[in-house]
Amino acid sequence: MTASPATSGQKSVAILGATGSIGQNTLDLIRRANQEATGTAHDGPYRVDCLTAGSRVEDLAALAREFRPRQIAIANEGALTTLRGLVADLDCQVAAGKTGLDEAAAGSSDWVMAAIVGAAGLSPTLQAVRQGKTVVLANKECLVCAGDLFMREVSAAGATLLPADSEHNAIYQVFDFDRPEAIESVTLTASGGPFRMASLDEMRRATPEQAVAHPNWSMGAKISVDSATMMNKGLEVIEAYYLFPVEKDQIEVLCHPQSVIHSFVTYKDGSTLAQLGSPDMRTPIAYTLAWPDRMAVPVTPLNLGALGQLTFETPDFSRFPLLKIAQVALQRGGLAPTILNAANEVAVSQFLHRKIGFLDIAEVVERVLESSESFDFGGIVLENLEQVMDVDARARVLATEMTAKLAVA
Repeated sequence: MTASPATSGQKSVAILGATGSIGQNTLDLIRRANQEATGTAHDGPYRVDCLTAGSRVEDLAALAREFRPRQIAIANEGALTTLRGLVADLDCQVAAGKTGLDEAAAGSSDWVMAAIVGAAGLSPTLQAVRQGKTVVLANKECLVCAGDLFMREVSAAGATLLPADSEHNAIYQVFDFDRPEAIESVTLTASGGPFRMASLDEMRRATPEQAVAHPNWSMGAKISVDSATMMNKGLEVIEAYYLFPVEKDQIEVLCHPQSVIHSFVTYKDGSTLAQLGSPDMRTPIAYTLAWPDRMAVPVTPLNLGALGQLTFETPDFSRFPLLKIAQVALQRGGLAPTILNAANEVAVSQFLHRKIGFLDIAEVVERVLESSESFDFGGIVLENLEQVMDVDARARVLATEMTAKLAVA
C-alpha cells in the first residue's frame, strides 16, 4: 500500500499517542468523517500523516495499515524491528525512540494531537510547536512541567494552541479573549472520581482496580488515578493559568459529579457562561479537529430533562490533599510544578504496581516538594528543555527514594 499525498482541502494530521484513549477517539472521528466522504478511513477531509505510540507495537501497526500514514514511530526502541516487520509492505517511514518521536512530530502534518501521557510528551510536542503547527494539547504535563518555556515557544513560532481537555476546551469556547479584563474567574469542574463519597479508611485500602474505575469517563490508567486523587484537577489548574490570560487566584475548582457542565467563566457583570455536553471526549476533540468550524459527532445528545438535576460541591481537601498541593505549587512557581508532576508520575506508577497505597501518593508528592526546597537544584531557571528534563529526572530520583520508604509490605 502506498501513502497518498494530502490533496487540496484536506487537513493533514499527526497523532502523538495514537494507541491511547485520546488517540483512539481522534481516529474514530477521522475514520467516520473520511468514510462518510469517500468510503475509506485513509482518504477524505482528513489525511493521517503520522502516528506514534509508546510500546503497543501491534496496535500501531494495525492503525498504520488502516490509515496509511507517511510516518510511524514507537517510543520503545526495542520494538523497532518488530514494527518494521509488521509494516514491511507499507510505504511509510518507521522510527523509534526519542529521536523518532521528535522527527515524527516535526513532520509534514499541519494539525497535531499531542496525547503522549506524562513528561515524555514534552519534547515531541515542542517539536511540533516549533514548526508553527496547530497543536492540540491533550498532554497537560507540557504546561505543568514547562509552562513558561512552552508558551514562549508557541509565541515565537506563531503556533496555534488548542486545548483538548474537556475542561479547558469548555473555557476556550466561552472565554472572551478580546476583553480578558472583564473576567472575574474561571471555574474548572471535577467529577470527584470514584472516591468522591469514600471515607479516608476506604481510600487507604483502595486498589488500583478501584482507582481506575471512573464513574463517567473512559481514560487511561494514569489519568484515571489522577482523577481519583484529584491531582488531575490540580494539574488542570496549572494548565489553565498558562492557557488563559488570568491570574493564579482567578482559577477555581468545583465538584460536579454529573460531568455535564465541563467548566464555566464568570464575568464581572455577574454573567456566568458555561459549556455543557455529555461526558464524551469526542466532543472537545471534534471541536479542535474541525476548528474554526464544527463537525457532526456521534455522541449521546444531552437531555437535561431526563437528567433532572445538576449538583455541585466544594472540594474536600482533607480527603483530596493533592488538589491543594498542586495549587500551592502553582503559587510557588519556579521549579515547583515540574517537581510536582515528576513526583506524582512516580508515585502513581508505584501505586499501580502495588508498591504503595492510594493515600501514599499524596504523601510522596508532598514530601518531595518539601525536600526539594533544600534539595540542590543549582538555582536552575527553566530556560530550555534540557534544564526541564534535568529537574524532572532529579525529582524522580527523590520520589523513588520516598516511595521505597513507604513501600507496601
